[in-house]
Amino acid sequence: MSRPEAVTFKGTPLTLAGEAVTVGQPAPDFTMHYWEDGLQAMTKECLLGKPTLLSVVPSLDTPVCQIQTKQFNEAIAGLGDQINAVTISLDLPFAQGRFCGDENIENIRTASDYQDRTFGNNWGMLIEEIKLLARGVFVLDAEGVVQYAQTVTEVTDEPDYDAAMAALNGLL
Repeated sequence: MSRPEAVTFKGTPLTLAGEAVTVGQPAPDFTMHYWEDGLQAMTKECLLGKPTLLSVVPSLDTPVCQIQTKQFNEAIAGLGDQINAVTISLDLPFAQGRFCGDENIENIRTASDYQDRTFGNNWGMLIEEIKLLARGVFVLDAEGVVQYAQTVTEVTDEPDYDAAMAALNGLL
């Protein structure tokens, strides 16, 4: 299934693969990868037990994606280990790690969907025409049920930080 014209990039309509994730549904499966003493796998099971913020960006090498990651890094700074927080992109785990080191991103982890794009396809976030993830934010409760979902309609726009943080804080 595809969703034609689900998002735009600088006004150009683009197609998202898969179905949109909606509030109240269990989080779809995924396998992503991150770098921590070697390449490690991350699945939705890794996130159970705590509320989770998933910040989805096309690439950490772009200004809006950097702003989004820094904004959430600052917003969750006081929450410590009460939550899981992950920025997801198709950037390689090594590039994600370099970005976090260069920008002092310490409160939000990164995970890459580069290997098989299960996150992008299963969560309805893969842009078919350019093979990057759309911009969005999801908040899951400790059982892995979606409590907040935003796919940003114009990929170059920032998400609604306040609404996402309100949903996350409401679970604490």
